[in-house]
Amino acid sequence: MNEDQLLGPWAHGGPCGTAVLKAVAEDFQVDEVLDIPLSGAGEHLWLWVEKRNLNTEEAARRIARAAGVPVRNISYAGLKDRQALTRQWFSLHLPGKADPQLGKAEDETLKILSTGRHQRKLQRGAHSANGFTLRLTQMQADHADLDARLERIKACGVPNYFGLQRFGFEGSNVHGAREYAERHELPGQRNLRSRLLSAGRSYLFNRVLAERVAVGTWNQAQAGDLLAFTDSRSFFQAGYPECSDPRLALLDLHPTGPLWGVGESPAAGEARAVEAEIAAAEPSIAKWLAEAGMKHERRILRLPIGSLSWHYPGPDILQLEFVLPTGCFATAVVRELVSLAGQTDI
Repeated sequence: MNEDQLLGPWAHGGPCGTAVLKAVAEDFQVDEVLDIPLSGAGEHLWLWVEKRNLNTEEAARRIARAAGVPVRNISYAGLKDRQALTRQWFSLHLPGKADPQLGKAEDETLKILSTGRHQRKLQRGAHSANGFTLRLTQMQADHADLDARLERIKACGVPNYFGLQRFGFEGSNVHGAREYAERHELPGQRNLRSRLLSAGRSYLFNRVLAERVAVGTWNQAQAGDLLAFTDSRSFFQAGYPECSDPRLALLDLHPTGPLWGVGESPAAGEARAVEAEIAAAEPSIAKWLAEAGMKHERRILRLPIGSLSWHYPGPDILQLEFVLPTGCFATAVVRELVSLAGQTDI
């Protein structure tokens, strides 16, 4: 499967040019934004960790080995890119134990920047956002075109597509999801099951979003849409008055698309018709997700870009800084700017 099949149309016109992302780890930096003050006491030790070219799960295993505890005692808020320089929180459950010596976990790929005690463990999804610093290199694009596009993105947001990395090389995770769905089976291995279910839901969401981008309603509320605030998992149905809510223009409130699961979509009108069309085109995956017990959830169609700024360290380098809600992909922003020639896995 190619990019057009996994993602969809551009919202602001085609790419302004080409560039390379992640030539080195420092070109893709991510910092968790976590608004939880540590109490300084308790049976959970929290660690602020910097990782370079190391995935979150392997970092957790290394910390567990160094601490002499089972990996199940290690918690983290979210998974971060491997090919990147990332800073994120971990917590260790250490009831009745002193702080362990963790030096054996550290090397050039992992550094523990600070520690603190707290009464509770770190929960998945506890962080409120992620801050990004991206450097696009070997860029071939006109600066004036890029500036104009970035101003438009700052004002209007971008389609909230799930990134290509969610789907595996050439969409292998989607192929796997479809194969299991057509056999009415689930993978026995927990990690594989989670990955394929996630890929199936993400693929159907992207198809709905692609339809909305194609007709220009991805950033507009229609009667029957389910609306949600940027950082909320709850939603409400839009009638005609809600379609004129000023918070839509402020990029605080957005139309949503489905994350497939049990039950009928609560959307109505044209929004429901589009979702039904996609479900009819992929009946095996839609039914499989429901049979797996996935809960029907919603995801905002429009991605607002917080604190967006940029500059050019060199004539062929563009550095971007911005903040995104959790679960959203920085590559969705980059895609509306430039084409990453030859890079299909980020």
